[in-house]
Amino acid sequence: MRLFAAVVPPEEVIAHLDDFLDVRREVAAFRWTRPDQWHLTLSFASEAPERSLDEISDRLDRAASRRTPFALRLAGGGAFPNAAQARVLYVDVHAADPDDLAMPPALEELGHLARGARSAFAKAGAAVDGQRFRPHLTLGRLGHPEDVSNWVRLLDAYQGPAWTVDEIELVASHLGEGPRRTPRYESLETFVLG
Repeated sequence: MRLFAAVVPPEEVIAHLDDFLDVRREVAAFRWTRPDQWHLTLSFASEAPERSLDEISDRLDRAASRRTPFALRLAGGGAFPNAAQARVLYVDVHAADPDDLAMPPALEELGHLARGARSAFAKAGAAVDGQRFRPHLTLGRLGHPEDVSNWVRLLDAYQGPAWTVDEIELVASHLGEGPRRTPRYESLETFVLG
């Protein structure tokens, strides 16, 4: 089964970004991700054995319990591998207030959370896909490389509302079962931080 662990922004954060990008619906070159599926992937396994699900859950619960809630915001953006030959357009993730000493350093905590999620998957027997963790929220994909510099400049003007990350989700991804043969996401479990 296809599984991922993720931070899912709250509805008001998603709505704010969706309103900002409203113009995007008129651009056909992208395969836009649906706002109801926006998330920050911490760990992904394209072929997790179903028998490992309970162990992944137990390990994710332990990993989440070791982390302290922290504040993030979505702001700016970019493209993979770069703006001139983009295959993916994304919005960046930042600490909500880097000077707030009452909260732990947000991006450091997010990195610890991602490492814990990757370790939970791997130790439970689910091979983790992907490379080094790069926090982002995918907005759209392109079928072939294209220059998206104008979109990156547009995203540079974006700064979303702050929110406190206090939980992560384990999600099953069912390919081709969503609208227009997109993946359908099924939240399996939520794990509270702290």
